[in-house]
Amino acid sequence: MKTSCIDFHGYYVIVTVQDKFTGKLDKNMKKTIYSQIILFLLSFMTIGLTQAASAGVEEKKSPEQEKEQLELITRMTAAILTRNHYRQHPLDNEFSIKIFNEYFRLLDPNNIFFTQDDIKSFGKYKLYLDDLTVAGDYTFAFKVYELYIKRFEQYRKFAEASMKKGFDFSKDEYIEIDNSKTEKRPVNETEMREAWRKKIKNDVLYFRLMDRAMKEERDEDKDKKKVHASWSRQTAEQKIQHRLHDIANEIEKRDKIGILGLYLTAVAQVYGPHSNYMTPKQEQDFNIDMKLSLSGIGALLGIEDGYTKVVKLIPGGPAEKGGKLKVEDRIIAVSQDSGEPVNIIDMPISKVVNLIRGQKGTKVILTVLPGDKGINAVPKQIAIVRDVVKLKDSEAKGEIKEITGPDGSKKKLGIISLSKFYIDFKAAHTGDPNYKSSTRDVAKILEDFQKKKVDGVIMDMRSNGGGSLMEAISLSGLFIRSGPVVQVRGANENVSVKEDPDPAIQYSGPLMVLTNKLTSSAAEIFTGAIKDYNRGVIVGDSRTYGKGTVLDVYELNDLLKYMGKKFPGGTLKFETALFFRVNGSSTQKVGIKPHIFIDSVTEAMEVGEEHNRHSVPWAKIAAVEHDDFDSKLPDKVKALVEASHKRCVANPKFKIRERDLQTFRDYKKRKKVSLNEEKRWLEYKKQKKVQEEQSKLLEDEADKDDKNEDLFMDEAVHIMQDYMYMPQTKLVENKKIAKN
Repeated sequence: MKTSCIDFHGYYVIVTVQDKFTGKLDKNMKKTIYSQIILFLLSFMTIGLTQAASAGVEEKKSPEQEKEQLELITRMTAAILTRNHYRQHPLDNEFSIKIFNEYFRLLDPNNIFFTQDDIKSFGKYKLYLDDLTVAGDYTFAFKVYELYIKRFEQYRKFAEASMKKGFDFSKDEYIEIDNSKTEKRPVNETEMREAWRKKIKNDVLYFRLMDRAMKEERDEDKDKKKVHASWSRQTAEQKIQHRLHDIANEIEKRDKIGILGLYLTAVAQVYGPHSNYMTPKQEQDFNIDMKLSLSGIGALLGIEDGYTKVVKLIPGGPAEKGGKLKVEDRIIAVSQDSGEPVNIIDMPISKVVNLIRGQKGTKVILTVLPGDKGINAVPKQIAIVRDVVKLKDSEAKGEIKEITGPDGSKKKLGIISLSKFYIDFKAAHTGDPNYKSSTRDVAKILEDFQKKKVDGVIMDMRSNGGGSLMEAISLSGLFIRSGPVVQVRGANENVSVKEDPDPAIQYSGPLMVLTNKLTSSAAEIFTGAIKDYNRGVIVGDSRTYGKGTVLDVYELNDLLKYMGKKFPGGTLKFETALFFRVNGSSTQKVGIKPHIFIDSVTEAMEVGEEHNRHSVPWAKIAAVEHDDFDSKLPDKVKALVEASHKRCVANPKFKIRERDLQTFRDYKKRKKVSLNEEKRWLEYKKQKKVQEEQSKLLEDEADKDDKNEDLFMDEAVHIMQDYMYMPQTKLVENKKIAKN
């Protein structure tokens, strides 16, 4: 069992999962790589360092020993990335500039603690970080961090003084939001303090408006009354003051390896967004969490504008089962059962994770701003009992729906939901005939479908984050004859073609795959194969996530052992290869485009590899020969698109949902907000009225018994109904699609 709260598409996961696959290099290959890196490192070592072999893990180190160890970790990280990352890019002036900018961005994502003058004062490092990092010199990282500590303390004192003095909320002024997407920094300290003033004023105003809205609604609902009581035990100023004190304490407590870890993560991330360095302390905490079987709520979390945002709910997890927490909701406070709420706005996400996770069976209470209410959301509390997300909870599930055709005849449609590509590797390798895997489970469902004479199948891959590559290949094999499924190109430019060797087809009838912007990695490999083979119709958002890289993990301790060193070195994760479809196109950044587009909530979300800084670029290689299951599919798709469009335009529920999505998009596009309280309050009242009217319209149109209506799935079923009643191409008519 492995507990993970680490990177998933660049987000943090609060979930304990079983049987998570982690790829390992062949031992001989790893030994060869290690030898090359060690030879490189030895050429830079000082005489003192080569003689300082440690006999074991040292609890206490002299300043000299600590310095030598940090230098060695820095050199190792540089050596591994330059020689083994997929980019195969040396640390040069180009990357030196990127590292310089990335480190400032990592410490100060909202551009409020470092001025343009500060950046200029460190300018002497800008073209030399490549050489310094290779040589193990981390002076730059510590000097910048010292200024960061100083600036945050100045900000905290400035905030306290400003809140004590008070603000004029009748004044007409605005604050720009989401500075993280720009390179705009204050010119000097005067401009920086003005940015601080507006940020603090906006924070206080936000809490004032929140309390005002809750007071207006508290008599309508007992739950809202309870939320208001717990949330209002502190004033807006007290909430902000306590939050800043906690953050300052966290910043000042960070030890030297922790500071170096931030810098090495900046170095790693200029190679790729999924590359990072984990310190020995982070590894230790991770291992302790696993031993204690700490559990979570089953959610993917990200940070946006200082808020902790729900990016995805893990199928089978406590949050998903509860049904109250939604994607795009913003968590603003966390409390343990009946404890006091802890304000988490602007809090580092790693600390938020630690607050939300806990022992299985314990309760965590989240104070949440509903995502669909935009900037004017009123907080609500959601209680979730922590639990381990077991493999069984997220395994493939099937159901059958009866479809009535235009001629009045009945057909059966099978729907399979798959949230991840899983396999119990341990059981499989030990020869257990009943080992669990996504392919085996889907095969059993398809077998049951055949017994019940199902006429069509929908594979629901929405929000499937991927998993085992071999499962993606074997699952594809259930729907195609033997042949290539995916191509993999490593850093050495060699391409290997991964094939399904089994000529048998489990199901050969009409097939549809549902996707969205959170469909990723292995799920994109499966979807791409189905599309390239003309095997089925793809329906979904404008694209899938676009995660087309293969990741590997290097434990630096293993390298240190080869060098006679025995101190904790941390872990480095980075991209080592790229996936390509059988048509030669990489899935990286562009994802898989559907045959038929249906607008959805995830379509309105700004997620995907294309939004990640320093992402590995898209590429194309030669196609490989593969089957063409239905050469007439493009013509069928045209008819399906036309019919779907007519249905959606005529459906009032789609019109209402489109207005909701447009409201959400408008909210996401905002560049600035007013700091005038009455203007903000009027804006809240206006949007609240519109949302209430739209909700009433939707309730009037929806069946009263169908509170969990899935408009996306409903339309997919209609499309599949049209598809199932079209003439179907027989398997024997397959032709080969030639290479490019």
